[in-house]
Amino acid sequence: MTKLIDEFRRGWLGISQPSLPFSIGFAAFCIASATLVRWFLSLMRPDVFFTPYFPAVVFATAFGGFRIGIATALVGGSLGLAVNFSDATADFARLVLLIIFLIVCGLTIWGVQHYRSIASNQRAISKRLIQEQEYRKLVIEELQHRLKNKVSTIHAVVHQVLQEQPQIWANLDKRLRALSATDDLIARVDGSGCDIKDLLLSELGPYGHVRFTLNGNPLFLPAQLAVSLALIFHELATNAGKYGAFSSARGLLQVSWSVTGDRLNITWDETEGPAVGAVGEAGFGTKLLKSALGPFDGKTEIAFLKTGIHCTMQCRIPKA
Repeated sequence: MTKLIDEFRRGWLGISQPSLPFSIGFAAFCIASATLVRWFLSLMRPDVFFTPYFPAVVFATAFGGFRIGIATALVGGSLGLAVNFSDATADFARLVLLIIFLIVCGLTIWGVQHYRSIASNQRAISKRLIQEQEYRKLVIEELQHRLKNKVSTIHAVVHQVLQEQPQIWANLDKRLRALSATDDLIARVDGSGCDIKDLLLSELGPYGHVRFTLNGNPLFLPAQLAVSLALIFHELATNAGKYGAFSSARGLLQVSWSVTGDRLNITWDETEGPAVGAVGEAGFGTKLLKSALGPFDGKTEIAFLKTGIHCTMQCRIPKA
């Protein structure tokens, strides 16, 4: 019984084609039910010949396919023409009704079969997309694992080489840890999202919590926006560690954010850092800063001031 129920469910949903005996049996059940309904209606309207067989044709076609639907329509039309539940006999009017019944059944069978075909294609596409997404997730997890191992190896090798130069190692260690933290964060928020403060703390923490201040209310960022901002913050923090506020003993950073409607405004303000000289041709980092917020109707503006970099970011917060 369980097997029959599962076969019926899979056939009704169009997952698989039911066996021929099962399809014929279901069509016979539909015809018998329609004939019983026709008999009941004949007690009130003896001139109802074909109408009860329309649902039987629809259900039989939806379950067993167009061949079963055609057979059901032919059997139903024959019963409506030959079987009487009153004194009425087959006449020309009933023949006309039979022709109309067969034409409408033909259109109905075509429509149901067309819908089954579309549903089957959509189901196949959805299955393929799910498989590709699972494969993509597996590949990304493997790449993240390998990248983490490589960063750890580089960290260990550089530490070994710079054992006798602790000052250089201290600066380099912070950058390697920041890079590793960003990679972990991007992997973690890819499917969920995170609070903007947690994002900033993860990126800026390796440089020392006394070197920066964060001003703003708790704000949850959807995954895609969180990843884009993580890349931007990492690029800005890396530049601050190389040339900006974090490269100076007295340098400070203040990051502020606010929300107006569905727009997010972020200000990255470095002070007490070395004077910023002339800016050369835009590199990958600059291009990333300019384009990362494009998908969110956003923009990034950078001003190179004597006191340090002043960066403003604006974008739309997508619905989670």
